[in-house]
Amino acid sequence: MNIVPYVRRTQFYETDQMGVIHHSNYIRWFEEARVDFLEQIGFPYERVESRGITFAVLSLSCEYRSSVLFGDRVHIATGVADCGHARMTMAYRVTDAASGELRTTGETRHFFFRKEDARPVSLKKAIPELYDLFCSLKPERR
Repeated sequence: MNIVPYVRRTQFYETDQMGVIHHSNYIRWFEEARVDFLEQIGFPYERVESRGITFAVLSLSCEYRSSVLFGDRVHIATGVADCGHARMTMAYRVTDAASGELRTTGETRHFFFRKEDARPVSLKKAIPELYDLFCSLKPERR
């Protein structure tokens, strides 16, 4: 499956007093890229939620390598770093669209639960085709 990076043009309101993109915006960008990723693999959030399942963020990490400025365009490559029955980890690489320079890396960890009662659920049992898809997209460990 060919998944293309999410393209994002930075906005002035995202900058801090130094003209650099404020660190809090990367969390939003990861979410935008994750939504785009799910659409690209044919399982948008709405499709998952229509099955009574949703997923929440358990934790996130973000490592800033170099600054992103107002007006920059970045590519956000998104992928499955790990998948389990009830949990999943997504990985992100933010690169400058023009130079390819690495700007930021990050991860978000998620768990799956039933919308009706917020009880954890095994994605493998609830939506096996999505579970299989996530696991197939996880890179092989060497």
